Amino acid sequence: MKQAKIIGTGSYLPKRVLTNADLEKMVETSDEWIVTRTGMKERRLAATDESTSDMGVKSAQKAIEKAGINPKSIDLVLVATLTPDYTFPSTACIIQSQLELDSAAAMDIQAACSGYIYALSIAKAFVESGIYRNVLIVASEKLSSIVDYEDRGTCVLFGDGASACVVSSEGKGLLIRDTVLGSDGDQKEILIMPGGGSRNPASKETVEAGMHYIKMGGREVFKHAVRRMESSSKECIEKAGLQESDISWLIPHQANVRIIDAIAKRFQVPNDRVFVTVQKYGNTSASSVGIALDELLDEKKLTSGENLLLTAFGAGLTWGSTVLTNE
Repeated sequence: MKQAKIIGTGSYLPKRVLTNADLEKMVETSDEWIVTRTGMKERRLAATDESTSDMGVKSAQKAIEKAGINPKSIDLVLVATLTPDYTFPSTACIIQSQLELDSAAAMDIQAACSGYIYALSIAKAFVESGIYRNVLIVASEKLSSIVDYEDRGTCVLFGDGASACVVSSEGKGLLIRDTVLGSDGDQKEILIMPGGGSRNPASKETVEAGMHYIKMGGREVFKHAVRRMESSSKECIEKAGLQESDISWLIPHQANVRIIDAIAKRFQVPNDRVFVTVQKYGNTSASSVGIALDELLDEKKLTSGENLLLTAFGAGLTWGSTVLTNE
């Protein structure tokens, strides 16, 4: 049986830095308040003329280069995003065009912050079934385009960025062992952008009501995030035939340091084996796990047989976990 593996990763962060000091000038907040509650010190913001697809292309180019494959051999482009360039056409089609992947199919995936994990599960299924050989995953978000910078409860949390990986049945890399996904649409209201869809089409009234910004019930999100990521992670570890002690690195969705700390305490993984980037980039939604994975691979020398646990949670509600094993 063919086994799907990640054979190349990439990431891209915009140049502009938004610090806590900058936010102090915009809303009633402080560096101490932000760091204590979120662990965030700064985040990146895309340029005005820099779109989700632009960032995605840059991360994809790095992943393809690291994979060492001919771009023309890519069969499918999957883009995980909740901030697409347009409602349609898909951002995946735009990236497919910009990368000149003439023979590749393309589609977007909307699972909010869980998008990277969802995309990995889809790529794994396509590759291991033999339908496609090389799948390019891109997770890219321009959250600054939907953040209300007058709402101190949300504007401190989010940043922009992109990550990518190539999933293939050939070559060596990180074997995608198992994935576990979940959702709970009953909780859709606690993390939502209410305006712009067919339920509340864009109008003068929806704009004036601020319905095109992220709305979040922080306490409820925290409660669900910790519980759902813990349960899916433990199920995924068991599904992979492993013990918690077999996990070498925990790479959680970079939503909030309190959530990350709460998750880490529930596993037999030392603190220095929990990879954290939230202090530098904030919450970049679908791209956050991929950015952290790319940085881990750049900074650490993994040995054969090391197991990585990726876990994420997002609006929907959606959540997911996957175990990767370094070949």
